Order: sequence, then C-alpha cells, then structure tokens
Amino acid sequence: MEYFLELVCLQTLPIMKALKYILISILFITLFYACGTAPLKSSTNTKEQPVVIKNDSLAYEIIIFDIGFTTYLNTIAKPVGYHSESYLENRNRRYVPIWNSRVNNSFNYDNNIYENVIDYNSHINYGYEVNYKLFNYFEFAQRKYRMVLQ
Repeated sequence: MEYFLELVCLQTLPIMKALKYILISILFITLFYACGTAPLKSSTNTKEQPVVIKNDSLAYEIIIFDIGFTTYLNTIAKPVGYHSESYLENRNRRYVPIWNSRVNNSFNYDNNIYENVIDYNSHINYGYEVNYKLFNYFEFAQRKYRMVLQ
C-alpha cells in the first residue's frame, strides 16, 4: 500500500506545478487589468466656444474662433490685473498694425492665420477687458503659429 500511495503523490506533482503557474498567471493578468487606466473622455464631442471681446458702450466686438484660445486664456495667460491697462494698450498699438499689414499682404503671409483686419483706434478707450483679451490673443497666436509680431 505504501508503494501505491507514493506513486499517486508523484503523479499529482506535475499537476500541482501546472496549477501553480496558472494561478500566478491569473494573478498577474488580474493585477495588470486592475492597474490599467480608465479611458479618458474624448474632448472631440465638446466644441470650444468662441471668445467674444466686446465693449458694449462703444459697440465694439471681436469674436475669436481660434481653437485653443479659451484654454490658453484659462491656463497659460497671465491673470486679469497682472498687466496694467496702459501696458496692454501699448502692446496692442504695436501688434495691430503689424497684424493688419500681414492681412493685407496675403501673398507673403498665410490667409488662414491672418484673415481679418482689426479695427483698433489708439485714441479710443476700449477698456481693460478688450485690451486684455486682444493682447492675449496676439500672445496666443505667436505661440501657436510660431510667429513674431515685431
């Protein structure tokens, strides 16, 4: 009888090793699956809203449809109040003529970037918000399109 008992134990040994490897494999697969990241929500379903720059008292309005500008304003741009209004006005006085000359010179500059002339009169007080958003659009466009407005 002892001989038979030893024979049975020797035959189950390979099965036990196989079960051990199967259980370890299942454990690793479960851990790998559990540690995986959940799928990110796609932002392609939500359209970015255009940024409206306006001053109601002057009946002045600019609408910016450039993708990424809203994100730039909310994340990268200096916060409202960081620059003084005079600083923003001075920069806009410098940027607008360069921008408009590129709009009018469509042979040398990309029509998809420089589409519209910006009617900015340096003698009109547009207010802080208009100057802030216009300045930040110029900064955003320089980053996005790798251009220099000088």
